[in-house]
Amino acid sequence: MNQEVTAYIENLPKWQSDISSTLRSMVHETIPEADERIQYKKPHFLKNGHYAAVISPSKDAIAFMIMNANGIDFPKEFDGPAERKWIKLREGDAPDLAALSNLLKQASSTL
Repeated sequence: MNQEVTAYIENLPKWQSDISSTLRSMVHETIPEADERIQYKKPHFLKNGHYAAVISPSKDAIAFMIMNANGIDFPKEFDGPAERKWIKLREGDAPDLAALSNLLKQASSTL
């Protein structure tokens, strides 16, 4: 795990840090070979040098973005263009990690 990503997540407000840590663990369980780094001031996860996922905090939410999403059927809670989809998680939300992992696995399978 990248120390820069760890420090970034630890410096978020507690609820955002908790969700981000959970999402980070899920990404690494889904894509064990994923590399991570801070890019564009937020944590990015790469597989074979290609973007797979991004954790993007804002004032009132954490957006979890899945890249390479073309052709995958995403639930209505997701927004974004065909090539990348995101879901916004707010304080008190419990992300469906199994569903997110499944979508991430599908999207990253061709990277």
